[in-house]
Amino acid sequence: MEIKFIKTENPKEKPESSTLGFGKFFTDHMFIMDYSKDEGWHNQRIVPFENISLHPASTVLHYGSEIFEGLKAYRRADGKVQLFRPIENIRRMNSSAERLCLPEIPEDMALEILTKFVSVEQDWTPSAEGTSLYLRPFMFGNDESLGVHAVQNATYMIIASPVGSYYKEGINPVKIMIEAEDVRAVKGGTGYIKCGGNYAASNRAGAKAEAKGYSQVLWLDGVERRYIEEVGAMNVMFKIGDEIVTPALTGSILPGITRKSCIEVLKSKGYTVSERLLSIDELSEALESGKLEEAWGCGTAAVISPIGELCYKDKKYAINGGEIGEVTQMLYDTLTGIQWGKIDDCYGWTCEIK
Repeated sequence: MEIKFIKTENPKEKPESSTLGFGKFFTDHMFIMDYSKDEGWHNQRIVPFENISLHPASTVLHYGSEIFEGLKAYRRADGKVQLFRPIENIRRMNSSAERLCLPEIPEDMALEILTKFVSVEQDWTPSAEGTSLYLRPFMFGNDESLGVHAVQNATYMIIASPVGSYYKEGINPVKIMIEAEDVRAVKGGTGYIKCGGNYAASNRAGAKAEAKGYSQVLWLDGVERRYIEEVGAMNVMFKIGDEIVTPALTGSILPGITRKSCIEVLKSKGYTVSERLLSIDELSEALESGKLEEAWGCGTAAVISPIGELCYKDKKYAINGGEIGEVTQMLYDTLTGIQWGKIDDCYGWTCEIK
């Protein structure tokens, strides 16, 4: 596959690692590829990072025909750059595309594009502790006519941003509010895919939680308002006695790649992991009895984020004294160790950039 490369004539100054935050700075280039029903995917190119132009009637602006992914490139101690389980992101994006009637991208093509783009931009991958190069592949419909229908024309892009910690707390425990009114998704909807509408629908509850001093919202199911689902930007796990519980993927929860990795690490180390329904009543009882020993969120942006406090209907519960737990720390150390090349990748998850 030929990928045209137009090198920027105005390279940017790379930011200091201490100023990164999340998603504030962007690299010199971006990838773009076009789709039409007649031509399929074509015109693959890496071009200087700049604004894009859209027709005012573009499908994405009126009907939300948009999906995205999030993954990272990591700078190893030997100076080389690697990706973490990129094929899983590619497969999940194709699942999202199928749900919204957007065109899928063949896996081999998508991986070639991703590794080529990261190869071009790899100098932007920071090396400071806890930093990485966040990659945002996204796709949107851009038919230039009004009317709800399957997409005939689309654009696929990748942009990149050097990042630090997603939460200002870093690996320190965060406070989470359980949302009892708004719902994020229902089975049969789009909760299991990554599309902008899911996140837009969560903003009201997120703003309410932030106003009360909480970092994120923990969602209940959209039908019974009874079962734990996921945190706004992460999946969630709980250590209840000797059992580690994470909500089952029932169709309204994003199948997280970090979630999947956590489960595989935990099982390989002999832990009992259950993917099942977990009601708010069971969780409250475990909190009050002290059986809930640890809780953490897991996702690409934050990797592992320990939960130090849960609030449900204004009742607050401290978890593990507000400290990071042993299992949570182990998962963080294992996953980040593999991602940054500090420990051997015995699972075969990494992909080195040439």
